[in-house]
Amino acid sequence: MSKFQIHTVDTAPEQSKPILEGAVKQMGVVPNLFGTMAEAPTILKAYTQLHEQFTNTSFDAEELTVVWQTINVEHECHYCVPAHTGIAHSMNVDAALTEALRNSDKMPTAKLQALHDFTLSMVRNRGNVPAADMDAFFAAGYGQQQVLEVILGLSQKTISNYVNHVAKTPVDPMFESFAWEK
Repeated sequence: MSKFQIHTVDTAPEQSKPILEGAVKQMGVVPNLFGTMAEAPTILKAYTQLHEQFTNTSFDAEELTVVWQTINVEHECHYCVPAHTGIAHSMNVDAALTEALRNSDKMPTAKLQALHDFTLSMVRNRGNVPAADMDAFFAAGYGQQQVLEVILGLSQKTISNYVNHVAKTPVDPMFESFAWEK
């Protein structure tokens, strides 16, 4: 098995360097996920663009966290669950919500539960969401726009979760206190 290289700004392919430099400016470090993805500049660019687009959807910080962590936990991503726990804290998301997501517990509100359930249905059914699940999502106050936005979030998380699975990306020191196992 080949060990994946975790690039720095200095070792990364030229096309990846601007994204890694931006990460250093924003976060003070190159996250291991970015360093791993840097080997293929197109995936790093796609991932960061999907992340930016997803954070600009109609979802608020709690809803973004529900979509991200529901997918991360379902995919059993050893890297993304801790990382998104830290991100949720930086977005001032209630720790009770992040713990509920990490432990697959009930969501604190019916609307967040509906988002969680719909996201799980989307993942588990590979987009073939049963009509009853779609109806429950709409009954909770979501619409077609949010259906499509969940797919956008799923696209982003599928990239990162799968990269982390194949590369066995080590959790960054800044997220180690949020380590997680299924």
